[in-house]
Amino acid sequence: MSKFVPLKKQSKKAKKIYHRRARGDWGEVRPVTRVIESGKAYSRARDRQALRKEKEITE
Repeated sequence: MSKFVPLKKQSKKAKKIYHRRARGDWGEVRPVTRVIESGKAYSRARDRQALRKEKEITE
């Protein structure tokens, strides 16, 4: 069994491995912030879709 070595005395590489294990991973979660767009705000894409729908109805 290996002896316990304080984190302060460990090498940079050993500390890096220790912290990597402690951190874990995100799994299936995407760490990108998701923002719900306001319905009141102007959106060119929404405006284009509305124009396309109007064209389809008139044709």
